[in-house]
Amino acid sequence: MTSPAKATNIVWHHSTVTRAARAHQRGHRSAILWFTGLSGAGKSTLANAVNSALFEQGLACYVLDGDNVRHGLCSDLGFSDADREENIRRIGEVAKLFLDAGVVVLTAFVSPFRADRQRARALVEDGDFLEIHCAADLAVCEQRDTKGLYAKARAGEIREFTGISSPYEAPEAPELRVATGEQSLEDSVAQVMAELERRGIIPAPAEA
Repeated sequence: MTSPAKATNIVWHHSTVTRAARAHQRGHRSAILWFTGLSGAGKSTLANAVNSALFEQGLACYVLDGDNVRHGLCSDLGFSDADREENIRRIGEVAKLFLDAGVVVLTAFVSPFRADRQRARALVEDGDFLEIHCAADLAVCEQRDTKGLYAKARAGEIREFTGISSPYEAPEAPELRVATGEQSLEDSVAQVMAELERRGIIPAPAEA
């Protein structure tokens, strides 16, 4: 379980530039796009491709990638259940700051436990958190195995590996389910972008 906050005598300082003002200036809303799925399901690939599509439209966006974050912010954490929980807690808080900064922040993390993802969702208002399930069967993910992680997990070289020796709890009602194990990256990006337009987070591209 996450330990209670230790800081005392602190008061939240409200910025003179509001999130609404940033949205008005930039012409789009901010949001947290939470990509979840097994290792090899295509979370980072899809998140970065969507990020590129948003950037090409001149929108404020940023990717928080699981491996990258563990090089710095979460370098002190392992992969026990408790450390996974703390990892997602930190990411949820960072994503909330990006949300307030008026950015479409895309997080690409296995985030295997529903309770941890729900806690991240609970940090923000309804409509600000979009859980995007990158759905790919374990067999497909193992076949890809671009990092060689599944082979190491099967050989017992990696402990507590999601999908092999640690469970993955798939979303029961995600805002979007993308069949990354079956469809092309182009189609997956189009699906996400269409959902963002439908929800009024980003504007539809102007017709030529």
